[in-house]
Amino acid sequence: MLGCHLGHNFQLTVAGGSYQEGLSSTLQGVPPGMLLTEQEIYGDLLLRKPGADELSSPRKEPDLPIIYAGLNAADTIENAGNKNHTNGTPLVILIPNLDRHFIHIKQYQDTNRTPRPGHASYASFVKYGPDDDAIGAGIFSGRYTSTIVAAGYVAKKILKQCGIEVFSYVKEIAGVRCPDVPYERALESTDRYKAMRHALDPFYQEVYVKGRITMDMRFLEKAAVMAQIEQEIDPIRDKAPQMSAAEVRDKYGVHAVVNCPDIDAGQAMVDACNRISAGGDSAGGLVEVVVLGAPVGLGEPVFNKLDAELGRMLGIGAVKGVEIGAGFAVKDMTGYQNNDQMRAVDGEVVFESNNAGGITGGLTTGQPIVARLAVKPTPTIDKPQKTIDKYTQENTQLAAITRRDPTIVARIWPVAENFTALIILDHLMMHYGYQALKARIK
Repeated sequence: MLGCHLGHNFQLTVAGGSYQEGLSSTLQGVPPGMLLTEQEIYGDLLLRKPGADELSSPRKEPDLPIIYAGLNAADTIENAGNKNHTNGTPLVILIPNLDRHFIHIKQYQDTNRTPRPGHASYASFVKYGPDDDAIGAGIFSGRYTSTIVAAGYVAKKILKQCGIEVFSYVKEIAGVRCPDVPYERALESTDRYKAMRHALDPFYQEVYVKGRITMDMRFLEKAAVMAQIEQEIDPIRDKAPQMSAAEVRDKYGVHAVVNCPDIDAGQAMVDACNRISAGGDSAGGLVEVVVLGAPVGLGEPVFNKLDAELGRMLGIGAVKGVEIGAGFAVKDMTGYQNNDQMRAVDGEVVFESNNAGGITGGLTTGQPIVARLAVKPTPTIDKPQKTIDKYTQENTQLAAITRRDPTIVARIWPVAENFTALIILDHLMMHYGYQALKARIK
């Protein structure tokens, strides 16, 4: 496969599949000197993993990461204090598959002759032949997005130290839309939602907070613990701290299931999605991503304009559209309505609107960068569908029996957030390099 690589200066290569041994993220361009732990990476991975709530697939993958390379294994000299710091070499993060039992594999084997409508299973079979990794859809499964989340967390941590915040949230599910809220409020809500998920995730608490896996352990020691956890997934899940939706709302000020900055809208989304799911079907929606604090001038014309780069998020499974700012709504505007007029206030440039989503000519303007992703309904549904036998070309019918998500929207926002961080950091490195050279030329 030739398409598993992203980036120019900050580069990501991903590998693995839904029912292979696991998945991996290899990052190049990570600067040295940054303390990094598996616990903090898992803090983002748990936001997209399955089996966490009523809107996600019942697959029970813990998504526990192992940092395999790229960190100092010990202080480089005695008492240097740089153990577990990035050292400038490629950073490799492994995500083992722990919930891949034969009963689940058998379900796929029983249905793999008949491609699931809406999935890549027919096209990938034609492209790769009978050895196509069709168990659980392989790398075409939404499971591969865990590699983006793991890598994107690293990018996001670097960006934060540069004064840039990247965050995302659910804008719409099943036709229920979140009203517009100030971005600062949406960021605060997203941070509280993450804190809530950390506090209530049983693996975060049992594995990391209680020290079952630590950064002082070697890879083989961590792998041994992973093998134990594979046999204890259900008992650990049973230890999940319990809070009612009302308690979550009172303590954290967020919805218990959906990362939506408007709690009432979040509940209406869940209700609408559950009504659709009860009939065996699934729902789609919108995810919004916002970047605050990006300097003016990020982006590289002609083919690497920043909005074009953000369009790469079409590479996220189930994403069928990416719009920047007002997006497709510009077709109904006049030029005067669409233009973001500007003026100077106390030496600062102030824009009167942000229909451009913070990007003009492919370059950032200093305004918030705003992108929205249209997410299709989960293709795996519990309804009979017309399909074929991919070996004989005979017409047949398929009713899904595999595990499924009532909607994917509530799990895609952390993928979009961290994918955006990868793109922004890549362009920030290009921007810093360009500005440094420009400053030296007389």
